[in-house]
Amino acid sequence: MARALAELTAAELAVFRRRLDQPAKIQRFLDEIPYNIEADGETFRSPRRVLADGTANCIEGAVLAAAALRVQGEPPLIMDLTAVRDEDHVIAVFRSRSLWGAIATSKFTGLRYREPVYRTLRELAMSYFEQYFNLAGERTLRGYGRPVNLARFDRLRWMTSAEALWPIAAHLERIPHIPLLPATAARRLTSLGPDLRAAGLLAHPTAGPTRRG
Repeated sequence: MARALAELTAAELAVFRRRLDQPAKIQRFLDEIPYNIEADGETFRSPRRVLADGTANCIEGAVLAAAALRVQGEPPLIMDLTAVRDEDHVIAVFRSRSLWGAIATSKFTGLRYREPVYRTLRELAMSYFEQYFNLAGERTLRGYGRPVNLARFDRLRWMTSAEALWPIAAHLERIPHIPLLPATAARRLTSLGPDLRAAGLLAHPTAGPTRRG
């Protein structure tokens, strides 16, 4: 880890150690910067580039959060939430007193921070179920992958690389995912009501008819 942190500049370390030194402060930072809609979100920039550009999509935000947690001495963990007729969502996960929480960014209001109150990863993943929907109003969350420790990708210099981090995304897609509900239950799901849909899109004008975060 020391070698990875040594690649950060003094200014970058100062941001991580002073401004992003707690999960809630990391979330506030992600909430304050614009969501990255470049090429419909088809970018995957390192935390260094996210800090420089001041914008992030969901996987970039999760990896930035993991980097910030690592600087504080925590494992840099990210977790993939998988969906049907929709895009996956990537979150950074952390533990506090044996309970799980999450940091995330999204154009959808309900797919962001989770307080560390969940006893299991399944509980944490299920907390996103009602807010995880596509623009047709379908509840689309179906499963989750086990957390991935980004230390395994230190060879890519994932915290500072100028290159896109697509090998991390490919790994998230490759690993097994655990179903959250049986197929019979999925077939009986009702459509999202207009109030919940409106709340999910609150203050996110970039969530247009074809874009999803």
